[in-house]
Amino acid sequence: MPQTSFKELLDAGVHFGHLKRKWNPAMSPYIFMEKNGIHIIDLNKTEAKLVEAAAAMKQIAKSGRKILFVATKKQAKDIVSEKVKAVNMPYVTERWPGGMLTNFPTIRKAVKKMSTIDKMSVDGTFENLSKRERLQIARQRAKLERNLGSISDLTRLPAAMFIVDVHKEYIAVREANRLNIPVFAMVDTNSDPRDIDYAIPANDDASKSISLIINFVTEAVAEGLSERKMEKEKDEKIAKDNKQAKEAKEAKEAKETKETKDSKGKRERVKESKVEVKAATKGTEAQPEELKPEAKKAEEQAKEEPKDKK
Repeated sequence: MPQTSFKELLDAGVHFGHLKRKWNPAMSPYIFMEKNGIHIIDLNKTEAKLVEAAAAMKQIAKSGRKILFVATKKQAKDIVSEKVKAVNMPYVTERWPGGMLTNFPTIRKAVKKMSTIDKMSVDGTFENLSKRERLQIARQRAKLERNLGSISDLTRLPAAMFIVDVHKEYIAVREANRLNIPVFAMVDTNSDPRDIDYAIPANDDASKSISLIINFVTEAVAEGLSERKMEKEKDEKIAKDNKQAKEAKEAKEAKETKETKDSKGKRERVKESKVEVKAATKGTEAQPEELKPEAKKAEEQAKEEPKDKK
């Protein structure tokens, strides 16, 4: 987990809230004191809540799910787009398109339209259009890219949302609450933290404050993604080793089976050879016995022949 200190939060001006007259009473547990008509946020609570939120976001990223970052205010746009793009998460830094979550299929159609226009420019369809039509389509593509380009890879509803200034992005908060999507947010003293699952009491107007908080949570997300990658590689290695061990075992068993068959076949062949030899030997031994009477007769004839001659 990334680390932050009380001093870093103090230096970034995270503790500065809004004017006392603009406060939301629901934020009273997070207010340390009032100074010169301005509420001061309790940085000890900010630090605790920030660590808690970062740990939860890390687990979401580790599980392979997406976190949608929303920051349409001027001082947060560039910071969020730069930091979030580095961890490959979707973000909205232009106007929040109403119904983006509650009417997600329609938003996906708009994203698909953008990819269709890209395809037209590649396959040569643009060449058959007039200059005016090409210009209109190019403008439409630029508008879609500006509003939806950062969520083009978001093929399903996000697992969570991170919002900078819930007071400004109240529509996004309502949509997330309606769909039971967990909301992480920087909550200033003029905002209502009751609709936020992980409220981080912090100054959401100063660039330094926004940068510090966003940097902290994106580092946690990056760490979660890194651990996921390592676990995936480890699982792949284990699967590969198991596959190799299985193949080796099967090869050994096949070899043993073959050797057993060969040995059995050899024994059978030896046995057959012995039977054949025995049968052949028996035939040869029987032959003289069969020929004995004939030999005896021939011998008798030979004895009788001299007598006849005499």
